[in-house]
Amino acid sequence: MKQANDLGREPIGPLVLRVALPSMLAQFVNVLYSIVDRMYIGNIAGVGELALAGVGICGPVITMVSSVASLIGVGGAPLMSIRLGEGKKEEARAILANAFLMLCTLSLALTAVLFCIRRPMLLFFGASEATIPYAETYFSFYVAGTIFALLSTGMSQFIICQGFPKIAMFSVVLGAVLNIALDPVFIFVLRLGVAGAAIATVLSQLASCCFVLRFLFGPWPQVSIGFKGYAARIMGRILAIGFTPFAIIAVDNVMIIAMNMVLQRYGGAQRGDMLVTCATIAQSFMLVVTMPLGGITGGTQSILSYNYGACHVGRVRAGQRRIFGLCLGFTALMTAVAWLGGPLFVRLFTADAQVAAQAQWAIRVCTLSLLPLGLQYEIVDGFTAIGQVRYSLPLSFWRKLVYFVALFVCPALFGAEAAFFAEPISDLLGPAVSIVVYLLVMNRVLKKRLQTRRTEP
Repeated sequence: MKQANDLGREPIGPLVLRVALPSMLAQFVNVLYSIVDRMYIGNIAGVGELALAGVGICGPVITMVSSVASLIGVGGAPLMSIRLGEGKKEEARAILANAFLMLCTLSLALTAVLFCIRRPMLLFFGASEATIPYAETYFSFYVAGTIFALLSTGMSQFIICQGFPKIAMFSVVLGAVLNIALDPVFIFVLRLGVAGAAIATVLSQLASCCFVLRFLFGPWPQVSIGFKGYAARIMGRILAIGFTPFAIIAVDNVMIIAMNMVLQRYGGAQRGDMLVTCATIAQSFMLVVTMPLGGITGGTQSILSYNYGACHVGRVRAGQRRIFGLCLGFTALMTAVAWLGGPLFVRLFTADAQVAAQAQWAIRVCTLSLLPLGLQYEIVDGFTAIGQVRYSLPLSFWRKLVYFVALFVCPALFGAEAAFFAEPISDLLGPAVSIVVYLLVMNRVLKKRLQTRRTEP
């Protein structure tokens, strides 16, 4: 199969669009896994609100597990792309082989551990006595498919970095379409409730996993999965590069877990579960923003990585300018959607007037600072793409620190609902620092790369 995009020679503007849009759409479709599950679950007669709160407790834990895919996929793919840009194909092949082995091993280990600790973990993360049956049921079935979820998500990055973003997008679309079709069958026709939603998701992820592995084991990519070249040095480098995106996703979900715990504490027995339900709906909308946004910045890493490896620093600069523009355009659009379409979005999850009103307000609060958040994503992912984790990691953690401080201070001063303001505060103050660091550092990093290449034999 002919490479879809020549990362080193095609005009930057059209190239960024051709790579970013499929990756963005893939992540948008990927959101449907959780959105569709939550939508159907929220409409189960008699228990919808409690079931939705229970699944909402599972959401951040599941996403935290999925962050392992970013640890390996987003860690290995930029490294592999840099080697391809340098013309070192065998080293690129070894990176892919090591990444595949690591994903398989970590998936099986996580499945075993999570199944053993699932109930106490869910209770600790905010499940109440009323919601724990739904949370535990959903999580138990979902955990069985951990290996499919991690392999399909993690290995897709190695398809994108070789110039086939549309193939990666199709794998996600395949899974999402199956999930949408199977959810009502398992939930309502077979009357399996939240268990049915989890089973439908696992089967969908299995289909995506099979498609991704079939492509990467086949003759189509530049580099296929092999079974040689294993080295601790390579694994360590993959982990070093991937730690930043892994930490971002993991801590993002710790933030959600902390939010649920804070809402339960300050909301009390009377309002705690209702506020967690509202938070689940608001978090679902934020996924519609952040996952496609991550698709833009993560998907285009291959352009930055390849050209950084080839010492085309002008193309790196031009690529980032266009990625920044895409991020700002997308976040501006989603801000408008939040304020104009929020009520319609909420109605997909609940018919309860009190819950709907509170959830609509929460969505508007959480989206107050989306524009700077778009810049934050590209700055962090841009530094990661060129292997500069010494900048991306601290910048990411700074934003998280601001969030946690605001999360615990605001409700203590102003009541439970004030916890929702932690999101816009962190999305404003976090990027402010990142922008300053980017302006001070990026040009220096690129100039150093040119000097390094000139001194190579």
